[in-house]
Amino acid sequence: MSKIRDHEDKEYLESYENDEWESVLSDELKARYRAAAQATFKKDKRVNIRISSKDLELIQARALREGIPYQTLMASILHKYVHGTLTEK
Repeated sequence: MSKIRDHEDKEYLESYENDEWESVLSDELKARYRAAAQATFKKDKRVNIRISSKDLELIQARALREGIPYQTLMASILHKYVHGTLTEK
């Protein structure tokens, strides 16, 4: 990284740490985002499914690379699928 960029990054970090930044989100918008996030991760039902050992191993390996529990990865994939946001490469 260039020295100029490093200097800019350092200035931004110092500015943030000195509480010189202020959110532009309204309280109403913050509340709406918070509610959406909580609803997304609300887990109130249990499901049992049968999948192949190989698929489970691959999911567990992928979750390990992502740094998340494999059940969280599976729930995220299902959530994205039902909401139409899971896309192919």
